[in-house]
Amino acid sequence: MSVMKIAMIGEACKHKEELTKQCAAALEVMELPAEAAYSSEYDPQIAGSDVVITLKYRRTGGKGPGFRVLQVPGAGLDGIDRSSLPAGCVLCNVYEHQIPIAEYVMTAMLECELRFSEMRRRFDPHRWESLYYSRVPHGELHTKTLVMIGFGGIAREIARRAKAFGMRVTAVDKYAKDPDGLADLLAGDDEMDGMLREADYVVLACPLTPETAGIMNAERLSVMKKSAVLINVSRGPLVMEADLYAALREGRIGGAVLDVWWRYPKKRNDEVTPANFPFESLENVICTPHSCAWTRELMWRRYGVIAENIESLSNGKPLRNVVDHKN
Repeated sequence: MSVMKIAMIGEACKHKEELTKQCAAALEVMELPAEAAYSSEYDPQIAGSDVVITLKYRRTGGKGPGFRVLQVPGAGLDGIDRSSLPAGCVLCNVYEHQIPIAEYVMTAMLECELRFSEMRRRFDPHRWESLYYSRVPHGELHTKTLVMIGFGGIAREIARRAKAFGMRVTAVDKYAKDPDGLADLLAGDDEMDGMLREADYVVLACPLTPETAGIMNAERLSVMKKSAVLINVSRGPLVMEADLYAALREGRIGGAVLDVWWRYPKKRNDEVTPANFPFESLENVICTPHSCAWTRELMWRRYGVIAENIESLSNGKPLRNVVDHKN
């Protein structure tokens, strides 16, 4: 069996152990810094690789080095400039994050209804009598309407759990099918505004594309209930940042749960803020640092799939999750 040449770039390097322990193929692994995703300085090292593993890849002024497969160790492809890929290159991604994201969304909705964290903060045994008699009723998810923008793997896992809580589940996705009947209603984009009017919770679970960028703008936010909560677990730029901040600050929607942001550091010590507005200062917003899928189990599962792809490439077998094949 020939040795497979693997280039791991940036964050991917942290998961060399997960890859090598699960891959039966013989590997020669190069660990390259995050800059290798953008700089042609590293092209001589990358050239001739069987697989390049990176979340981001771009070359300006023409094609970069030749290699066989670009394996994204995640689902999102907005960090990949496909025009930079060499001829013959196969582009693959990997999922395995549907379960933790679905659990995060359910936790977020339960927190919004139960106010569990607030109840815990307020508990004081020295004020037991007053606390007991001043209890404030909280909500429940049962019968609430959940609208999901996008109905792929993540949304379907959310739907399974939401249905178990007795929620009404609707989704907007002009491409998706629903063979399992997980949604009470699955509609196209032309019905989005009507569905948003009925929503208690809106979850963004669609990819970021030129078509979906800014899909949640002032107009769309204005049709939502004053009590409705927006949950974004996909990509920050799906939402018009200034429009959302204004709607939240002015109480035109009930709240937001934001795990994804508009700007990210490209490397350590890169001083960048996640947004232009202080969402974290608003009482009706829950902010988390792009962690909804970041479980202890996730990377083992993801790099298990990547290991399978490397083995398949070595043995001339079809690859999983092929997104594109450059001619």
